[in-house]
Amino acid sequence: MNTIVADGFSRRATLALYLREAKYEFLRVLRSPAFSVPTLVFAPMFYLLFGVLLNHGNVQAASYLMATYSVFGVMGPGLFGFGVGLAMDRERGLLTLKRVQPVPALAPLLAKVGMAMIFAACIGVMLVALGMTLGGVNMQASQVALLLCVDILGVVPFCALGLLIGTLASGNAAPAVVNLIYMPLALLSGLWLPLRMMPEVIQTIAPVWPSWHLSQLALKIIGQDSGRPAGMHVAVLLGFSAICLFLAQRRLQRH
Repeated sequence: MNTIVADGFSRRATLALYLREAKYEFLRVLRSPAFSVPTLVFAPMFYLLFGVLLNHGNVQAASYLMATYSVFGVMGPGLFGFGVGLAMDRERGLLTLKRVQPVPALAPLLAKVGMAMIFAACIGVMLVALGMTLGGVNMQASQVALLLCVDILGVVPFCALGLLIGTLASGNAAPAVVNLIYMPLALLSGLWLPLRMMPEVIQTIAPVWPSWHLSQLALKIIGQDSGRPAGMHVAVLLGFSAICLFLAQRRLQRH
């Protein structure tokens, strides 16, 4: 009986540590407007310009860009939250400090993932609201729910990529490295313009990028994807995440 009570208390204490770490991570991000404001605003702002104003009356374009800009938006919290945040924490010695504290090893990383998912959910909700009110997009409740799930869960591969970047780049170099990866990935995956409007070579290599696979899952919900099976896209994203996490873990073990 005492063992059961002790185990229950231990689980509650561990859960409290995870929740406390997530709370502090979220508060830290909110107190950094240089990160939180652009992350939340860029994708909806670009959608207003390209999806609503420049394609006024074109519901198909508004639907396509709503889905792809949601993917563009959710890439940011994962890449910048991990890529820049982890690089700075590592350089300042915060990771070393966390290791000697009575905190589960995964707590800081899971807190960052939770933060990225919250930002992804906010971005997805804003884009769906803009699309359905100003863009003329017509979606059923089930489609909205599925798109938000893709956005929230789709941030994980980019958290993994950001984690890898954060283990490789210095704190000063990380923002530039992330931008050098973030913007080309968005362009080459057809997140800003449909791939059919781009050179054939870009269309051919698009399946190489994880952002293309995530965008295909989002576009499948509104019936504008390339027609490839969803399982293939999910498998590629899971494999990509696993590779990035494996390489990042090896790098972290050396520090």
